[in-house]
Amino acid sequence: MHKLFYPLLCLTLTAALLAGCSAVPVQSGSNAGSLNSSFDRNKISTDLVAANTRFAFTMFKQLNQEDGEQNILISPLSISTALAMTYQGAAGSTKEAMAKALGYTGLEDITVNHSYQNLIPYLNGLDDKVKLNVGNSVWVREGEEIKPDFLTVNRDIFYAPTISLDFSKDEAAAQINQWIAEATDQKITKMVDSPIESDVVMYLINAIYFKGDWAEQFEPEKTVQTKFAAGDGKTDEVRMMSRTGKVEYGEGENFQAVRLPYGGGKAAMYCILPKEGLAINDFVLSLDAGRWQAIKDSLAERDELLVQLPRFKLEYGIKNLNESLAALGMGEAFTAQADFSRMGNQIYISRVLHKAIIEVNEEGSEVAAATGVEVQKISAQTLAFIANRPFLFVIADDQTGTVLFMGKLSEVRQ
Repeated sequence: MHKLFYPLLCLTLTAALLAGCSAVPVQSGSNAGSLNSSFDRNKISTDLVAANTRFAFTMFKQLNQEDGEQNILISPLSISTALAMTYQGAAGSTKEAMAKALGYTGLEDITVNHSYQNLIPYLNGLDDKVKLNVGNSVWVREGEEIKPDFLTVNRDIFYAPTISLDFSKDEAAAQINQWIAEATDQKITKMVDSPIESDVVMYLINAIYFKGDWAEQFEPEKTVQTKFAAGDGKTDEVRMMSRTGKVEYGEGENFQAVRLPYGGGKAAMYCILPKEGLAINDFVLSLDAGRWQAIKDSLAERDELLVQLPRFKLEYGIKNLNESLAALGMGEAFTAQADFSRMGNQIYISRVLHKAIIEVNEEGSEVAAATGVEVQKISAQTLAFIANRPFLFVIADDQTGTVLFMGKLSEVRQ
């Protein structure tokens, strides 16, 4: 597959993955099993949803700048959730920078937290015909002091249990990876490498798994072998699915779009096709939350519409998101100047890792994604005095404390 489907995949995950999630089984100590359809809809802030949507498109466009010649697939919700968990420990300018990147500037903490607390059980009960599971967990190096309030808010708001683990053991990474594998129905089986570096004190993990059948499936006998004009100028042989009937369709000056619902219709895949001759990367540059809303507003049901969509599988990552997130304004979080004092002392985000996979066929779609925020101690710096710039000097009598000479060297003449 090629870059023709960049906006399709981004919009799919923005709509579908934000459209439903539930907790996955986790280790002992989790209260995720308490999730049910009981929630307060009024506490799901539209401002928080709007912030996550803006972040989705901003993040996608940033990655497209870096990987514009590749297929791209992310779960914005997974990234947002893992970072929102980490955000609970940020303070000062680090918190401000993360808020800017995530779109939380102007949002009170209580708004962000109550929204996530109610959003998860709401999405959990969205559609009993769609399987969409979200799981969160916090893994702490055994013996490390992480502030209890930070762990409590992640447990109560994000349903994330805290698992204390001896990171020095060879099987530590395997245990974390096993949790991710179970949370993604074995679609993502490895994210953390062994051995875990000695400075790593914590992992904050989010995992999402989605599987939904089309509300109106494609008939396999109508799938044919045909040509696909790839973004690199080559022609691929693909298996093209086809169906005709009632479909929500929209178009604009430079695009066509369809909405393909799953299950009971509350989650859907939106496919957006730029007009012929318009480069996909140029179209991606025009995407933002407002444009996304305009695309959705253009949709209307058509009685007889032919839809042809290739079957495809796509895998993206493991992608290190540090540079992308720094470009969005939260670079301080990755440096020794990071302030995560509400989490612990002298720590910073060393890596934000993301991986996603998708398979689309006649029956429906299966998608999985995981995001890991790795937190490390700030290493002690080697002391050094390197006089490679102007400096002062003093010559003194140390018995009496008398300053004998004092000077400033601005340039060196030898």
